[in-house]
Amino acid sequence: MVSIPGGSTTLKDARRGTQRSVDLVPFEIGDTPVSAAQFAAGHMSVEAPGDLPATGVRWRDAVRWCNEASAHDGLQQAYAVDGQEVRWIPTANGYRLPTEAEWVHASRGDVSAPRYGDLEEIAWSALDELHEPQRMGLKAANAYGVYDTLGNVWEWCWDRLDPARYGDYRLFKGGGWADPEWSVRVGVRRGDAPDAQLEDVGVRVVRGALPAGKNIDGGQGWSDREDRERAKSQGARPLGWTPLEPRSTA
Repeated sequence: MVSIPGGSTTLKDARRGTQRSVDLVPFEIGDTPVSAAQFAAGHMSVEAPGDLPATGVRWRDAVRWCNEASAHDGLQQAYAVDGQEVRWIPTANGYRLPTEAEWVHASRGDVSAPRYGDLEEIAWSALDELHEPQRMGLKAANAYGVYDTLGNVWEWCWDRLDPARYGDYRLFKGGGWADPEWSVRVGVRRGDAPDAQLEDVGVRVVRGALPAGKNIDGGQGWSDREDRERAKSQGARPLGWTPLEPRSTA
């Protein structure tokens, strides 16, 4: 795990044509994605540098893996899971998925450009003409010592993709080994259903408990309450939209 300093980062919503600045407290992030060996073992205590990343990871499986790895290391589990319902416990110190703001902040490596360096030097992408994921840590790291945030495999985040349009679909970031140059940038957003299994999607974990008494519905740039506010639609819903439904207070 690599220490990431606190600071502010900007998140853009292309569909809504908005952007917002997010202030973050310090946190830790994996210097590479979770390896296939680590994911199979259910914990971090397996050599990762030079290994292949885990692929075909479902969002729900990533959540369960985080809890399993936390229990293995004697940490507080970051998620309360009740059937299909998953709730983040911000005060827990265990492994969890990064928020989009945390992922963007860690990926930029203290620069504001779409990438922290030349694409061919920092990421596996379509420019390399590959047909499968590559071993991690072979391209250049960013200023924080983090490898492969761009290219190789997309990485699940905690955030919903667009709660007004796609309901509970979750976000992944970073681009994969077969993605074109325009797609392998910090600002690109994609996502899918929590149970979707995609061959070029893996996971990178973070750690960082938030102060008790604050951020009761999230933190680090994400809020369940704000997601549900954004999902509210006036009038008829456009064809194909399945916005996040309000949570019952009964």
